[in-house]
Amino acid sequence: MIKILLVEDEKSVRTLTKVKLKDKYEIIEACDGEEAFEVLEHEKADLMIVDIMMPNMDGYEFVQELRAMGDDTPVIMLTAMDTFAHKKKGYRLGIDEYLTKPIDYEELSWHIEAILRRYKINTDKEIVIGDFSMNEEGMSVSFNGKNIDFTETEFKLLYKLLSYPGVIFTKQQLMDDIWGYDTESDYNTIKVYINRLRNKLEGCEAFELVSVRGVGYKAVIKVEE
Repeated sequence: MIKILLVEDEKSVRTLTKVKLKDKYEIIEACDGEEAFEVLEHEKADLMIVDIMMPNMDGYEFVQELRAMGDDTPVIMLTAMDTFAHKKKGYRLGIDEYLTKPIDYEELSWHIEAILRRYKINTDKEIVIGDFSMNEEGMSVSFNGKNIDFTETEFKLLYKLLSYPGVIFTKQQLMDDIWGYDTESDYNTIKVYINRLRNKLEGCEAFELVSVRGVGYKAVIKVEE
């Protein structure tokens, strides 16, 4: 399911937004920019909805730092300040859409869907790259017309990396997302699983699993999807 990070200091707004969007999207929450970065250490969001006026780190500061880090996750900015100057500042910092409060949730849904289409974020739970494909619902993987057996953990790890081609996942992000926060496994476990995937996918030239020294791993697409 598409994961949305909602960064908003008003609890009532977070609660209502979560209720309105929960049927289509998984909502994770943060009450300000500082907490949002803490959340992003363990979670990968497909899209972010960010308020401007927040304590500790406001929406502008959050987006500015996010973009400076090279994170291009789409951002919808929400605010009660509907002026040209505020909109101009938001777009200059790299937001994708600007909506004013009170929130029209039907309009918000339209913008979310449009942005997801624009960024080609996959919602059909299937990844197809050249002659390689994997289906999340059936937990199936095929390459060059032949099925490949994967364990559940192998499948989850590969699906995670291929869902965000070119994005570097830290070892901690992968550990938290695939093995869970309370796992007793260490980073060497990820290395073992990456090597297993490479062995099972030997001969597949659709993509490459790349180790980023001292950081983590990413998938690099080598053919047109």
